[in-house]
Amino acid sequence: MSFRILVCNVLWPNMFIMLVLFFSTLVCSATASVSYDHRAIIVGGKRRILISGSIHYPRSTPEMWPDLIQKAKDGGLDVIQTYVFWNGHEPSPGKYYFEDRYDLVKFIKLVQQAGLYVHLRIGPYVCAEWNFGGFPVWLKYVPGIAFRTDNEPFKGAMQKFTEKIVSMMKAEKLFETQGGPIILSQIENEFGPVEWEIGAPGKAYTKWAAQMAVALDTGVPWVMCKQEDAPDPVIDTCNGFYCENFKPNKDYKPKMWTENWTGWYTEFGGAVPYRPAEDLAFSVARFIQNGGSFMNYYMYHGGTNFGRTAGGPFIATSYDYDAPLDEFGLPREPKWGHLRDLHKAIKLCESALVSTDPTVTKLGNNQEAHVFKSKSGACAAFLANYDTSSSAKVSFGNAQYDLPPWSISILPDCKTAVFNTARIGAQSSQRKMMPVNSAFPWQSYNEETASADDDDATVMDGLWEQVNVTRDATDYLWYMTDVKIDSDEGFIKNGQSPLLTIFSAGHALHVFINGQLSGSAYGGLENPKLTFSNNVNLRVGINKISLLSVAVGLPNVGVHFETWNAGILGPVTLKGLNEGTRDLSKQKWSYKVGLKGEALSLHTVSGSSSVEWEEGSLLATKQPLTWYKSTFSAPGGNDPLALDMNSMGKGQIWINGQSIGRHWPAYIAHGNCGSCNYAGTYDDKKCRANCGEPSQRWYHVPRSWLNPSGNLLVVFEEFGGDPTGISLVKRTTGSVCADIYEGQPTLKNWGMLTSGQINRPKAHLWCPPGQKISQIKFASYGLPEGTCGSFKEGSCHAHKSYNAPQRNCIGKESCLVTVAPEVFGGDPCPGNTKKYSLEAVCS
Repeated sequence: MSFRILVCNVLWPNMFIMLVLFFSTLVCSATASVSYDHRAIIVGGKRRILISGSIHYPRSTPEMWPDLIQKAKDGGLDVIQTYVFWNGHEPSPGKYYFEDRYDLVKFIKLVQQAGLYVHLRIGPYVCAEWNFGGFPVWLKYVPGIAFRTDNEPFKGAMQKFTEKIVSMMKAEKLFETQGGPIILSQIENEFGPVEWEIGAPGKAYTKWAAQMAVALDTGVPWVMCKQEDAPDPVIDTCNGFYCENFKPNKDYKPKMWTENWTGWYTEFGGAVPYRPAEDLAFSVARFIQNGGSFMNYYMYHGGTNFGRTAGGPFIATSYDYDAPLDEFGLPREPKWGHLRDLHKAIKLCESALVSTDPTVTKLGNNQEAHVFKSKSGACAAFLANYDTSSSAKVSFGNAQYDLPPWSISILPDCKTAVFNTARIGAQSSQRKMMPVNSAFPWQSYNEETASADDDDATVMDGLWEQVNVTRDATDYLWYMTDVKIDSDEGFIKNGQSPLLTIFSAGHALHVFINGQLSGSAYGGLENPKLTFSNNVNLRVGINKISLLSVAVGLPNVGVHFETWNAGILGPVTLKGLNEGTRDLSKQKWSYKVGLKGEALSLHTVSGSSSVEWEEGSLLATKQPLTWYKSTFSAPGGNDPLALDMNSMGKGQIWINGQSIGRHWPAYIAHGNCGSCNYAGTYDDKKCRANCGEPSQRWYHVPRSWLNPSGNLLVVFEEFGGDPTGISLVKRTTGSVCADIYEGQPTLKNWGMLTSGQINRPKAHLWCPPGQKISQIKFASYGLPEGTCGSFKEGSCHAHKSYNAPQRNCIGKESCLVTVAPEVFGGDPCPGNTKKYSLEAVCS
């Protein structure tokens, strides 16, 4: 299947044709095309094994983009993949925004300048743990609309936005056939499971979406992920932790993996997932050995859900995703380096991989070889061991190869193993958060508790759904009503306070009785609904009931999620009165959208000066609904910065008017955080950290948002916290480590095929720019145990293990130590497969 623009072959039969050509087009030259066949995507006539990574432009700042893209390139990527975020680009109908973090054209041009391709996933549904799945909230209120089905209002709006994006890309000449970097586009996103649920209307919608997209004539192929019935010429692709057994729906389509999940998202209240580098590399090698030709990491850099962009609900502000580049844009070592080495090994095999399908041979009960041989003589082999507990020694060709459990070795010449997915040769590191400012001069302002008597309240009968009232302009909606208590109520005399019970569709709720907080309740990702049921203090006469309902991101996934509700839908009952139980649900309720502090723009310099703030001994601490502000100077250096919010409860943060996002350190992570073995099938519950601690403690502060001095920091606190415990920290490197097996496959000496060189790996350490190795904290050649930061000597240890690194590394930014017995004074335990573990301090 081919997508190309016209190629002109100029002939010069007469002067007339010469003149016509001169005035119509001075230069007519061949331009590249993008096509595909069974083996691969074809760019400019050449089949390619393409390694891609997702970087979402709104989840970082424009100032971060060049460095992120360069690190992706240095990590061996060919393609940057991104969604297009409809709700960011069209916040109101027909009003478009393509600036700052939403400057899509700038982002794509930066990718092009770095020499990489782009896979543009227009969707425009993105899921992505993004608010409302990327749909603008106004779309929900288009008359007669139903999302993602054969519905004319929805299709009309979706087509209009898709055409807007495609026309922008064409105008900027960003498609590959125009000389730009975009080689692939995506329409819709993971619609297959939804189609299966809704049946015929879903199938009709799939067909329409594909035809609509192809008719836009982008000149590059379109894909649909998780869409088994993707109509020709659209390519169906796989998403998941593993995709080695995936097959496209037609034999002439390439095997593509649009989302290889590098970890998983963090939820408020959940432990933090991570995915071992060994398993991630294994999944990639297994996909490639089974004929895969395009693989994308989701995410390569996850970034931050700034503002109120996190969906879910209950998705954390951090979208780190355990990606190769962490939330702050730093390489996550050893994952970044291990994958870089994997990509180098795969690229050495490219000519063989794109030429033919593999021949598969059994090498044992759980071992096999996948061999690619081209007609020109290129040969590449992948030797796999699927056993999750035992290593295997296999015979292949004229040699034997040691395969650790759950691993694949790559042989670019069918002879020499240059990489094994379970043997990490890349450096690892210990990151630390170092305080740089913990003495903010805080001031406080108490948010007023709204009342049904307020002049700006709207009175309506009964309980109204929250988003229908707020249009998601704020997280906050006040529900207010009055309750009259007669003097003869029995509870007045017996002291048994009545029971107030509130059923809410979510997500959090603060209950105020006569201006005093009576309690709070909140849901979670698995069940956002909540129930508040507390005895409350009521007095004789009129009692003011004020309920602050709080949204924590709108749903981003599910069949017709546009119909899901938030807020207090009831019933709301008061039990323990003389009459028994009083149902408050259907009486008159008053509503107020947002907070007074939001209306006053207290998060801005001008707004914050419009009220009187308390400070010193009058500073409010551990009080609900409190605003805090401070000013500070930016610390020197280039280390990424974050706020340590561990002393706070829940709320939002702003720096110089820019929203950092929601904070919720009071939501402690639950789950199982036991040990994690890389071997064996991974899922998002397998490897987790932070149990018993805040799901998110640190909140990224982009350096580009800071001025040298006079930076305004504003925090709104819902539960009640102590702002004096907030500190500004920098993310820096403490220790760097290497953990190298002797005889470990290495890419360093590829091309020098003498076995003596190939089988002498090196431990390579380097510190960040501006830092040098100041101390060798641990070194052991033999059978050391543990991981970076917790190494210890094992039953076998060479006593001269420290000599070489102390000689080669101290005072240097980087160094190499050859891993061989003679370097460490001899073999401390002959007959054992040894390794060298090394930890150095950067300062």
